[in-house]
Amino acid sequence: MPFSIPFKTHFPSSSLTSASFHPSLLCKMISATTLSPPPTHLPSLPQTPPLSLIKTCKSMAQLKQIHSQTICTGLISNPIVPAQIIAFCCKHELGDMEYARMVFDTMPGPNHFVWNNMIKGYSRVGCPNSAVSMYCEMLERGVMPDEYTYPFLLKRFTRDTAVKCGRELHDHIVKLGFSSNVFVQNALIHLYSLSGEVSVARGVFDRSSKGDVVTWNVMISGYNRSKQFDESMKLFDEMERMRVLPSSITLVSVLSACSKLKDLNVGKRVHRYVKDLKIEPVRVLENALIDMYAACGDMDTALGIFDNMKSRDVISWTAIVTGFTNLGQVGLARNYFDKMPERDFVSWTAMIDGYLQVNRFKEVLSLFREMQAANIKPDEFTMVSILTACAHLGALELGEWIKAYIDKNEIKIDSFVGNALIDMYFNCGNVEKAIRIFNAMPHRDKISWTAVIFGLAINGYGEEALDMFSQMLKASITPDEVTCIGVLCACTHSGMVDKGKKFFARMTTQHGIEPNVAHYGCMVDLLGRAGHLKEAHEVIKNMPVKPNSIVWGSLLGACRVHRDEEMAEMAAQQILELEPENGAVYVLLCNIYAACNRWEKLHEVRKLMMDRGIKKTPGCSLIEMNGSVHEFVAGDQVHPQSKEIYSKLDEMSVDLKFAGYSPDTSEVFLDIGEEEKESAVYRHSEKLAIAFGLISSGPGVTIRIVKNLRMCVDCHYVAKLVSKVYNREVIVRDRTRFHHFRHGSCSCKDYW
Repeated sequence: MPFSIPFKTHFPSSSLTSASFHPSLLCKMISATTLSPPPTHLPSLPQTPPLSLIKTCKSMAQLKQIHSQTICTGLISNPIVPAQIIAFCCKHELGDMEYARMVFDTMPGPNHFVWNNMIKGYSRVGCPNSAVSMYCEMLERGVMPDEYTYPFLLKRFTRDTAVKCGRELHDHIVKLGFSSNVFVQNALIHLYSLSGEVSVARGVFDRSSKGDVVTWNVMISGYNRSKQFDESMKLFDEMERMRVLPSSITLVSVLSACSKLKDLNVGKRVHRYVKDLKIEPVRVLENALIDMYAACGDMDTALGIFDNMKSRDVISWTAIVTGFTNLGQVGLARNYFDKMPERDFVSWTAMIDGYLQVNRFKEVLSLFREMQAANIKPDEFTMVSILTACAHLGALELGEWIKAYIDKNEIKIDSFVGNALIDMYFNCGNVEKAIRIFNAMPHRDKISWTAVIFGLAINGYGEEALDMFSQMLKASITPDEVTCIGVLCACTHSGMVDKGKKFFARMTTQHGIEPNVAHYGCMVDLLGRAGHLKEAHEVIKNMPVKPNSIVWGSLLGACRVHRDEEMAEMAAQQILELEPENGAVYVLLCNIYAACNRWEKLHEVRKLMMDRGIKKTPGCSLIEMNGSVHEFVAGDQVHPQSKEIYSKLDEMSVDLKFAGYSPDTSEVFLDIGEEEKESAVYRHSEKLAIAFGLISSGPGVTIRIVKNLRMCVDCHYVAKLVSKVYNREVIVRDRTRFHHFRHGSCSCKDYW
């Protein structure tokens, strides 16, 4: 029978083949080996196979001693003896497959029992290639498989080996008449679900008798593995209709699906099974129940089960921590995390993700340092979380360290890690390295392309972003709604009004995407920034959906840039009707009134803010130096180096005035003297961060700053002059985009 599975077993040079083997040679080899003495004196062997001694072996050293004596006494000639030696090597936890193969090659005609044990042994130690090679050799030597061969053979396949030879093995199973065997069916279902061919696995399942609960368990696990949790639930319903009694394994799998789908109703139904059937509350089932209730937000029930457990492992503790982090209750999560008797990388990652979800990025990095100190090796999911925090903080230095850590520890750079690296580099203003990561990725998904388009757009590379979009289409990657927002942002930040309008008009016809409120907001921003305020207002009036505060906010921001007081008042009124407590609206209005010298109206808005208890969001800037993130707010004097920072500011003021600097106080909405206005802009957070960067780094080092608000005109002017006077590149990421200051000019071309 032809068999074309392309695997060969490669044995070490020390292995013996039947062609070159002689029993006396093996006896000498074993005798020459330094062995630890057996725990008890081995008695003189009778002239019958010493099977009881082999079965009670505690180590390979004892087995080799027994083997040596059987060779010396001639008992090795009884085929039962080598068969039992091979069985020990293949089944025992301390067994040695090299030794098993060496003994196997001495046997003149091994039977099914021996062949199956060899295949089982290779599967047990995670060598499916060798198991398949053994199967091929079995066929070549004219030994036909039996019903035990295939379950052993298929049990430990990896995804790659399952894909390569699954169907050929299935053909053999059908031809040899084993396709109706329940154990073989279960192995095939596992094989196909492992290789990602879940529909084929379901075909095998549908042709099975379905009388064995194990068959149902394998199919449900297959759906879970392929993340088809809805199908897992449907199969469980069908199982109930057919009155197949679930096992604890079934319930754990279904609870896992409930957890992913956050289906509390089915989860409670499963819990009733546990109670009604009086299934022993083993730890794995209790953990699954805790995880389900925690994932569904029912922390009271989850804690009830947790508190009543006889013993808890890291999985049960982690489920509680994850449950609280999912609810945003990071403090409670941290309490349980700190009480954990032991933590693995999953529990550390769960706590890190909790801080990430509530935007506490500095705590994310601090916890990661603790994780490193505890010698816990992170996985790719941990890396994605840390890189995300670095991206938000603009912490390029730490992000670079993470990249080096990934490379050194050979952590898999899948699409998730690759996309996180792209996002980190773009959000730290390093466009070149972001593109380098993208180009090196073996597989780029839609998120990868979209991340690059967005990254180029916010860094001022509008034309390059549009070119990347064209390449995406050529690569047959279909854009989605988010991708289209990225393209419109590229047009907005580079002032490409006509291109943006044409793309918006073709979204539905060319890409099948109906514009939503976010796309209309982009169009309002695009037109407004370019000074087409009336056209932007027309877009809002003709929207097929109700405009939200973001759309009106885009128009209001444009009114600030172009100082259109009348339209600004109208836009502000619309926003306040939707969000009466939106403090940014009052601030923008004040800025517009200040720029237009409308002090009376400015006082009215200020009084309204005071009456309603609305406070202006303070300007905040972050800068990373030597692996630590430093935070500054306007007028900050709490930093340990405040004295040196303000001294540097004074020095900068002198140097910049020689270069032509004159403070721009047009956006100061306080009705005070000019000198006081200058003092106010002098203490803006990004200026403090720039001064700190200058005193904390050597010549030529790039200064990178993340600002929570839009840069004011004066700070923008100062940054341009700093880049020229001190020959430093200054990169500032404000609320809307990046500003790359080099040699006295900005990448935004003063269009922001």
